[in-house]
Amino acid sequence: MKFKVKKIEIFKTLSHLQGIVDKKNTLPILSNILIEAQSNYLTLSSTDMDISIVEKIKCNVEEEGATTINSQILYDIVRKLDDDCEIEIISNNGKLLTLRANGSRFSLASLPKEDFPIIETENDGTTLKINSQILFKLIDKTKFAISNEETRYFLNGLYFNVHSEDNNSTVTIVGTDGHRLAKFSAIIDQNINQISGVIIPKKTIYELSKLLSDTDQDIEILINTNKIIFLIDNLVFISKLIDGSFPDYKRVIPKDNNNVLEVHREKLLSAVDRVSTISNEKSPVIKIKLLKNIINLNTINTENSTATEDLKLSYDGDEFEIGFNSKYVMDIVNNLEDDIISIKFKDGSSPIIAQEKSNSNLVYVLMPMRV
Repeated sequence: MKFKVKKIEIFKTLSHLQGIVDKKNTLPILSNILIEAQSNYLTLSSTDMDISIVEKIKCNVEEEGATTINSQILYDIVRKLDDDCEIEIISNNGKLLTLRANGSRFSLASLPKEDFPIIETENDGTTLKINSQILFKLIDKTKFAISNEETRYFLNGLYFNVHSEDNNSTVTIVGTDGHRLAKFSAIIDQNINQISGVIIPKKTIYELSKLLSDTDQDIEILINTNKIIFLIDNLVFISKLIDGSFPDYKRVIPKDNNNVLEVHREKLLSAVDRVSTISNEKSPVIKIKLLKNIINLNTINTENSTATEDLKLSYDGDEFEIGFNSKYVMDIVNNLEDDIISIKFKDGSSPIIAQEKSNSNLVYVLMPMRV
């Protein structure tokens, strides 16, 4: 195998592959990426057995062939080379790979292609097209609510659902950890088969988010019962799905929260941040007291230190006090963008809804804490 490729082209692909390589894996081959040179194309692949990426780039192939090389080492070498340099890579026997660029030369131990797991890219499930930036926003506004509790593994990802009606389809993504819920929907101009709902793992979500953040194009998504595939330009991103039942999120969203508070987002965020400065890290409780045309934020810690702040605004609903995890409040407020946001309460012990007028399809629900 022998080929030449520009640093700037291969480095972008290596960055994509690097995120899913499991550095602590007991199988050495899973720390490697597969490099295949054929017909003036370079195909690079990586996998952790749950997630796989296969990406093609153009290059000058002088001799076809394939080998695998440690992902971290190759990434670090290429990262430190000059951006405008051309890299020559040679592998004669599958056991040693030689890399040359400018005056640098590296001889790196490699493992044969045959040791690398076979990555299945075929899929016989449902296919849909969606703009990459729409999908990125759906993920970006909901991923913070994914649970980290391994015992409730079915919450360790985002729920992905497609509902079709009147020649349009609505894509809905939901994340929850049992304390808060984030739901975001978008209508796509495509009538596809109903997708009852799949759970995409957290690691997949975060790596996919990186891939989508710097592209604006239509992508294809292929889904079956245990696998989801994203076709993004010359890249194929494959992931297993979480085998479990996601809770009925529609039942969690309150229907009768009639006490509506409209508040300046930045002012609320700053006030919560200030008052929670003294709160306990493990349980950062903040109490919100709703009064006529004013809300009071207050907290007390285990050492009996207190903090309080009043925000003047227009409110004429019921008067009561309710407590929340201050970090969860700030996460939600940070993910809203309007200057004025709406928070809907029922009473002092029921979940609240937070929304913005410019985007009614984005819904946040937060459970209160006992105080």
